[in-house]
Amino acid sequence: MNSAPPPPRRRGSLLERAVERYGFQPGVGLRPVGQATAGPPVPDPVPAPARAPEPIDRERLAERGMLVPNGPVSALAEEFRLVKRQLLTAAREGEARPRSVLVCSAQPNEGKTFCAVNLALSLAAERDLEVLLVDADFAKPDVPDTLGLPTGPGLLDALADPTVDVESCVIPTDVPHLSVLPAGTRSDNDTELLASDRARALLDRLEQANPRRLMVFDSAPVLAASTAAALAEHVGQVLMVVRADRTSESDLREAVGLLDGCDTIQLLLNAVSLQPRGRRFGSYYEAEEEA
Repeated sequence: MNSAPPPPRRRGSLLERAVERYGFQPGVGLRPVGQATAGPPVPDPVPAPARAPEPIDRERLAERGMLVPNGPVSALAEEFRLVKRQLLTAAREGEARPRSVLVCSAQPNEGKTFCAVNLALSLAAERDLEVLLVDADFAKPDVPDTLGLPTGPGLLDALADPTVDVESCVIPTDVPHLSVLPAGTRSDNDTELLASDRARALLDRLEQANPRRLMVFDSAPVLAASTAAALAEHVGQVLMVVRADRTSESDLREAVGLLDGCDTIQLLLNAVSLQPRGRRFGSYYEAEEEA
């Protein structure tokens, strides 16, 4: 990893502050990944009938301090608007798997599921995207619970059984442009399933099913489980969540080193304590309403 200090940049977004704090230059310095050999074709299972959209629990999101679909503009909403703009720019410029983002952290309890769900909700507001939020934290799959959705068959079931149609596991929601793919039934060979040629073919199938689909993976912490490193080989970019009051530089550097299967890694600084220096994101809209 090239850890040379980045050139001076405009301060503002959490991505930029994370880069400045830890001395990483996003998207630079990881070794190229060789071309994977094509695996056996994935069988064509019988497609399942379309499912009715499941309602998102908006009250639960509000109680947890998360973005609420169609809610008022807030500082959090504006921060994730900036984050997604940088990710979408990188996606347009990427050459390999540009429509897939892995969200992870070095250690547990650093806010990666919080950031993955908020990012997916923010991306779903885009007019030209269909967002698929994939719960890939197989040991602690929290995405359905966070959104108030039912659990059921998911990614691991489709990887383990060729007769399972992965699209039948996708849960449409009542938030326009947002669907969720649960983790599925946990097995003892999660990492091996993700590292297989079948996984690459299945993820290709998910991406090709809808040319407007962008996939956001919420993975296990990098230093707590090996699945994140395996997933990194299948995505176009990684968003590493860095908790300002917890993540050590040594943990961050070790985690980034394990994600060398992806060439583009960006950092998102979470749980920042900001000094009051006047109004921040969101207050502009409030002032307009008060006028």
